[in-house]
Formats: sequence, structure tokens, C-alpha cells
Amino acid sequence: MRRSVFATIIFIALSIAANAQVKLASIFTSNMVLQQKTDAPIWGWDKPGKPVAVTTSWNNKTYKTTTDNAGKWKVKVPTPSFGGTYTVTINDGQITKLDNVLIGEVWLCGGQSNMEMPIKGFKGQPIMGSNEAILKSKNNNIRLYTVPRSSVTEVQENSKPSEWRVASPEFVSNFSATGYYFGRLLNEMLNVPVGLINCSYSGSYAEAWLDPETLKAFPEVKIPAKGDTIKQVSRTPTTLYNGMLHPILGYGIKGAIYYQGESNYERPDNYEILFPTLVKRWRELWAQGDFPFFYCQIAPYDYAQLPPYNKGGKYNSAYLRDAQRKSQKTIPNSAMAVLMDIGEQPSIHPARKEPGGTRLAYLALGKVYDIKGFGFASPEYESITVKDTIATIKFTNVANGLTSYSKPLTQFEIAGKDQKFYPAKAVINGSSVNVSAPQVKEPVAVRYAFRDFIVGELYGTDGLPVSSFRTDNW
Repeated sequence: MRRSVFATIIFIALSIAANAQVKLASIFTSNMVLQQKTDAPIWGWDKPGKPVAVTTSWNNKTYKTTTDNAGKWKVKVPTPSFGGTYTVTINDGQITKLDNVLIGEVWLCGGQSNMEMPIKGFKGQPIMGSNEAILKSKNNNIRLYTVPRSSVTEVQENSKPSEWRVASPEFVSNFSATGYYFGRLLNEMLNVPVGLINCSYSGSYAEAWLDPETLKAFPEVKIPAKGDTIKQVSRTPTTLYNGMLHPILGYGIKGAIYYQGESNYERPDNYEILFPTLVKRWRELWAQGDFPFFYCQIAPYDYAQLPPYNKGGKYNSAYLRDAQRKSQKTIPNSAMAVLMDIGEQPSIHPARKEPGGTRLAYLALGKVYDIKGFGFASPEYESITVKDTIATIKFTNVANGLTSYSKPLTQFEIAGKDQKFYPAKAVINGSSVNVSAPQVKEPVAVRYAFRDFIVGELYGTDGLPVSSFRTDNW
């Protein structure tokens, strides 16, 4: 009797294996958006040496391949200009069909909690205006995908199961607020389908999103071994890359938006090298060239509230903001959305999430989609010149000048050769600012809004805030 039962179990198992259906990478589901006018990769797994055919309904063409020795297969399908809905059919002897597929613009949304924060807010931490935004969110032309959290010491070929969702109150409420506001404005202005891939994890170090090979350039970083215990799930180097980013590498995207840096604020000098390294490596791994990469500058916040309660010196998060500001010059095809006006002293998660998403969308609409006639980039510090006792600060992106909305400027400081800063008198002069102080007879350096927590007061006339900055390197 036992032999008979055992034989039956073996027969069933073998039958299942013989008829095993093709497995797609988790990111390929019904309702997905594929990047328009590109060769979009689609991949998955099956038995080694098995033929796989992918048929796309927009051109009724079939693309054939055969799985490799590890059972992996991959095809690239040419996509047309935006449209849909379409189907993608995968045939390995059995049919797997993906329905309600759109062709449009796909953007990756990466980072830590301020990117991950859902539009409904965290518990006890609201997002202003979210309830109405959620209520009005039904839109067949916005699709959302969230990579499930996964922190592991070994690289994963596939992520945990998830599904593309059509924008509606039920699904938008749990999606990244920054990502959603970004995608909503793109969809409105471009009138094309938009797909958003949220790959973020609260509290994450930048090092957690990088592979071991890249981190060899940072000898201070301890890379976990296969059997190590992960004590900090979002702050252990390589672990989020392994479990979340690596499985989606190569999915066809237009570009990326990013909101991270809060957890690295104590190491601004390191971040000035680490962050551009991250962007360069992601681009290499995606193999799509220098795709657009737009990021949020971290909002001012009183970081001394956080254990171990460090204060002063480089623990002032303005240094991290400055590292981000400088990165615009070292990262090709990048730009920064300035958030100097939305920070909150008691909360690291600003309740005003729409400005961040909107300003990221401005950058994309202006720099990628070439919409003209509006301000899309904040004024940037360009240079300092000194004449007598007055330092003149010049800016770029100020075609229509600067403004403080008729309020006096109080956040400039000026220093001489003694490197001691004094509160300064600052006066807007069209597209520049003249800075002086009676204590400084021979100015050498100027700083603006260079505090851990502060609410910026200087803007372009288009309403986009100026980043905190320093002209020195002290």
C-alpha cells in the first residue's frame, strides 16, 4: 500500500514538472506599462533548453528564444508610440497571457521613507490634501507597481510577488505619495500612459542599494557574508540591492526619480562620492545609457532629535544637502528638486509631499519632454565676487530674477579670512544677491540657510526655492 501511494506521488510530481508552465519575473503582470519606442526586455524561467515564444498584440509579431542551462529566457520586444490596451502572450507549450497592457512612459521611484511614504500617510503622520487626491485618483492611464520589501544577503533573481495596479483610490492610497504626484502631473501634461515602479525602503542607507563589487571602492563598508544575520534590514550594505533592485534591473524605463539621504546625513563628505557612484552603477546595470535621474534634496529637519543626538559640525544636515547640490554637477543628465520650504522641525517626513513630486515632474517635463515657457529648475548658486566689503552671489536659472516675496532676507552669513561667520545684510539685485556685514571688512565666503532646520526664504520668481549653499569648503 505504501509503495502504491509513493509511486502515485512520484507520478504526480513528474507530471507537474513535465507540464510546468513558464514563470515570468514578478514585475511582468497584467496591467503593466512598457516603455514606448524602445526594445523592451521581457524575461522569465522555464526548463533548460525549452523554446519560448512571446507574441505582442500591437504588431501581432512573435519573438522566439530558448532557455539557457539555468532555465532563464529573455526577449526584447519593439514597442510603438504610446497606446493600448494590448496583450502579451507567452507560449512554452502552455499559454500565459498578460492583459490590459499599456505602452507609455515608465519611471523608477527609488529611495527611503520619504519616497516610500504612501499618499494616505504613515500612522499618525499625515500628508496634506491626501484624502481628496486619493478620492480623485481613478485613472486608467496611470499604473502602479511596488517592489515588495526584501533585505537579504544573497542576490535574488526574482523579487517577491507583486502586481501592477490601475490607479484608483484603493491602490493609490498605498502607493508612494512622491511617486504618485510625479506621475499624475506627467500624465496630465503629456497625455500618455505613465507607469511607476516604487522600489524604496524606509530608513535605507545608500549602501544598501549597491552591489558588493561597487562597494569595494569604499573600504569602510562591511559587506555581509551569505550566512550573516541582518541586524538592520534597511541599512545593511547590498541587502536591498540583492532583494529588491537586482530582480528588476533592465525593465524598460524612461528615467528615475530618487528621494534618499536622510539616513546618510552624518557622513556628508562620503555621500558626495557615494551618491554619484550609486547613480553611475544603476545606469551601468540597467544598460540604457545615462537615463534621466532626478532627485529630491532632503528637507531641513532637526536631526539632533535622533539618537545618538549628535549636534554641530558636519552633523548639520545642511552639509548633506550641500553634497546633493554639488552632485548635480558631477552626475550627467541629473537635476535636484529643492525642498527648502517644506521641512518640519519635529518630523523627518514632511506632510507636504505634493511639492516634491511636482518639482520632480517639472524637471522631467522641462529637461526630458522639452516643454518650454515655464520655470522647471530652482536657481543655483554659480559664483561669488567681492568688491570692497560687498560679496555678490550670482545664480543660474534666474531668467526672471529672484524674490523673497517682499520679506527681508535674514538667512545669509558672511565670513572673512578668520573663517568666522556673521549674520549678513542681503539685498536682491535682479538675478544676484549682494551680501555684507559691518564685522567683515574683507569678505571671503558666504553661506545661505546653512542650518539643520530652517525654512528657506529665497526663490526664483517662478516660485521654486533656492537651495542652501556655501561658497567655502571649510
